[in-house]
Amino acid sequence: MKVNGVNPKEKSTVEVIVEVPASQFEVALEQSYRKNRGGIMIPGFRKGKAPRKIIERMYGPSVFYEDAINVVAPDAFDHAVEAEGLKAVGRPSVEDVDISDEKVLTLTFVTAVHPAVTLGKYQGLSAEKAAETVKKKDIDLELENLQKRNARTQAVKRAAKDGDTAVIDFEGFLEGVPFEGGKGEGHELGLGTGSFVPGFEEQVVGMKAGDEKAVNITFPEDYAPELAGKDVVFQVKCQEVKERILPELDDEFAKDVSEFDTLEEYKKDIKARLTKEREDKAQSAFQEAIMKQAVENMTVEVPAAMVEQMLDGMMQDFYYNISSRGMDPAQYLQMMGMDVEGFREGSRMAAQGRVQLGLLLDAVVEAEAMVAEEAELEAEYVRLAEQYSQELDSVKKAIPAADLADDVKRRKAERLILDSAKVKKAAAKAETEETGDEEEAPAKKPTAKKTPAEKKAPAEKKASVEKKAPVAKKPAAKKEKE
Repeated sequence: MKVNGVNPKEKSTVEVIVEVPASQFEVALEQSYRKNRGGIMIPGFRKGKAPRKIIERMYGPSVFYEDAINVVAPDAFDHAVEAEGLKAVGRPSVEDVDISDEKVLTLTFVTAVHPAVTLGKYQGLSAEKAAETVKKKDIDLELENLQKRNARTQAVKRAAKDGDTAVIDFEGFLEGVPFEGGKGEGHELGLGTGSFVPGFEEQVVGMKAGDEKAVNITFPEDYAPELAGKDVVFQVKCQEVKERILPELDDEFAKDVSEFDTLEEYKKDIKARLTKEREDKAQSAFQEAIMKQAVENMTVEVPAAMVEQMLDGMMQDFYYNISSRGMDPAQYLQMMGMDVEGFREGSRMAAQGRVQLGLLLDAVVEAEAMVAEEAELEAEYVRLAEQYSQELDSVKKAIPAADLADDVKRRKAERLILDSAKVKKAAAKAETEETGDEEEAPAKKPTAKKTPAEKKAPAEKKASVEKKAPVAKKPAAKKEKE
């Protein structure tokens, strides 16, 4: 085989012309004949026994061409990709076929390729990073929620009020007839929680143990069709009223819910935890803003095939993750009010963003001549083996060195961008409160996001890695002067 031309077209696609010699095309024709002869009837021959020449004489010399072309085309395209160093994306289409009298086959493919990237500014970028200061009210809210989770209840003889639990029997009637699902006994109803049909809890407030009453409500319009918008009557009997007793916020409480001996120590720990959570959130937002700027500063035309390929991978990850939890992906989507196509389309923008980020990092790798050293690869293999509790040899078999090298180089490119980034000072929000005024912590070294290699880390029992396209030359990335 030989490549007769690679012609650039619009939208990061190229036309590739490959010539297949008559000898190779003849092998494919013979394969097509052997595959199809069983279904061809020729007078004078038993079914499937007619010679190829007789079949071609009766049906024409092109009778086996289509199947033969389908046999030889994939190899012809792969040859062109390797010979020309193309970084093809997605599946190619065969745009033209020519067969000479000598049976030399010429195929014209059109395929999307990784686009050329013109880098903009990617070092020395800046963005705001303002973590919210932890105030006294934030710590108080944490303690209040913890109090509620550790509260106990006790029966009271007074009328029920918001915050209490009413133990009730009830039965619903629509036009005097009980309806399905409208009956319950010994139901513990938290008053003020909004957990029942709108208007129901409010009418239970004021009832005492032993009281009975009719509760009149109208079901919402978006309720089940048989009850939507209907007026119904619930006959309710209150068995018991319970009030919630919150534990005292003291040292004993701290000992019960934490490893600390005093409430003050526990408050300091809550403050430290909330501070770290907010700092991590601010750092993550800062990193995203920096990488978004770098992506927006580059010039690239992303082929649709790259986005589709990324969507395919995201869908595979989704199906694997949901299935590994013992759930059916289609049923899961149905419960979420979506179907497969809707979910895929809803993921398109995220896929576009991932493709753009990958193109940016690859271009920076090339512009900065980054390499992955053997020691770096070995260290990454060891890290992944420890992270996934796998044998080192198993990880090495599951993740090819070339894939891991790409991940290491991309991480270096991301580190270069983020390490050179600067924090832009945000407008200060003055607020004085006890234990509340604190300076913003210094920006920490950004932590790289999980790499594609980590996503492909071996499963617990059996590791499998999707075969990648042949490694091809990357398109030249023009580095803009900074």
